Amino acid sequence: MEYSNVLLKKVFCREGGIILGSSTFANRKSWSDRIFDIIIYVVVTFVVIVTLYPFLNVLAISLNDSIDSVRGGITIFPREFTVDNYIKIFSFTGLLTGLKISALRTVIGTFLGLLTASMLAFTIARVDFQGRKFVSTFLALTMYVSGGLIPTYMLMRDLHLMNTFAVYILPGAVSAFNVFVIRSFIDGIPYALQESATLDGANDFTIYWRIILPLAKPALATIALFLAVGQWNAWFDTYLYNGSNEALTTLQFELMKVLQSTTAGSGGDYRSNIVSQATNQVSPESIKMAITIVVTVPILLVYPFLQNYFVKGMTLGAVKS
Repeated sequence: MEYSNVLLKKVFCREGGIILGSSTFANRKSWSDRIFDIIIYVVVTFVVIVTLYPFLNVLAISLNDSIDSVRGGITIFPREFTVDNYIKIFSFTGLLTGLKISALRTVIGTFLGLLTASMLAFTIARVDFQGRKFVSTFLALTMYVSGGLIPTYMLMRDLHLMNTFAVYILPGAVSAFNVFVIRSFIDGIPYALQESATLDGANDFTIYWRIILPLAKPALATIALFLAVGQWNAWFDTYLYNGSNEALTTLQFELMKVLQSTTAGSGGDYRSNIVSQATNQVSPESIKMAITIVVTVPILLVYPFLQNYFVKGMTLGAVKS
């Protein structure tokens, strides 16, 4: 009996082309499959190179001697390694203050934006909320109608937000786009979860905090990344509302002034001692590349912690009906 079973495992079902028990033949790929895999590997490798090369080139130039960088020809490795470009950038007095303010507004602005957007999205996603259509329509109108720059400036002035840190946080505390993104995700969560929690005695805040937020982590992570990048890269609001307040300056605003100084080669509206340092000791190209790295690296460090939540289907099988 055992001998017949062994023979049976080596028999092919020729009519259907199925191999019974032979893992060696079952896992063997055809030439067309191998060629397709090779093409995929080549395309992916090309995409990786095209994606990484510009960043590595910028990094190499920022770590290369500024005088030597003028010659060109730098690829992904610095020809004369040095960190003087970064030392000179952060020797400017306003950059450290700007770094603190930018980091603070990024943390606070991201947290407040997530909180307000998720709470409002949870509210208009409730089927028992009678004003959901009105609120949704009102939010949608704000995406298409804007007062413009001058009315916004006058509004900030009348609200006494000029020369305050709150002007970085409050105007962007609620975003209609973020609300709709989170609401769309909440709509995909079975409403039976909320009903069952209500039967167990949970109130609205408990449902929001202990059921909706944990299940909406992918949407929250996406919006958090959008908010963090927007807050970190913002500089125009500093120029409009806090341009004369050095205590509330931001990193992007200070880097913009340094870049303008090194490019123009004259004093302009920036401090003359910074201009002399930048133009005499570093090249504009090195300053540009070093500034690009300083601006980009914090976001690159945050992204790996958020991408773990970019996975859908977290509620799959949560409710069986």
